[in-house]
Amino acid sequence: METQLAPVRFDTKIAVLLRADLAVWQRLNVTAFLVSGLGTRIPEVIGEPYADADDTTYLPMFRQPVLVFQGSGELLASANARAVGRGLPVAVFTADLFATGNDRDNRAAVRGVRRERLDLVGLAVHGPRNVVDKVFKGAEMHP
Repeated sequence: METQLAPVRFDTKIAVLLRADLAVWQRLNVTAFLVSGLGTRIPEVIGEPYADADDTTYLPMFRQPVLVFQGSGELLASANARAVGRGLPVAVFTADLFATGNDRDNRAAVRGVRRERLDLVGLAVHGPRNVVDKVFKGAEMHP
């Protein structure tokens, strides 16, 4: 008798919001940088390591899907304000970071600008599904 496993439904959501006018390479780069911060602050989003049939081990990854959205710069600013206001963990990427080449200069570029003046090109959040949906209200799924 074959046992069917019920589909996994997560109570939380990992979501990325990108500014719609980014070049493809920028979208990919920003997404990679943004999600890298979530696993460091929220270890429960990381699953178990992988292994193939030859027992070669591979790094663990997120245990749930990452949804990617897009929107305007104004939408990014309002989503950031909503996420911070709701106490969600947030990773940000600003336009200034495209001109820096290391973590120290990246952090300095963000540190030098007040939150409402950040030129956001992307942000990532993790939280309860319904809260993340409210934070990203008005965003559309990335094509």
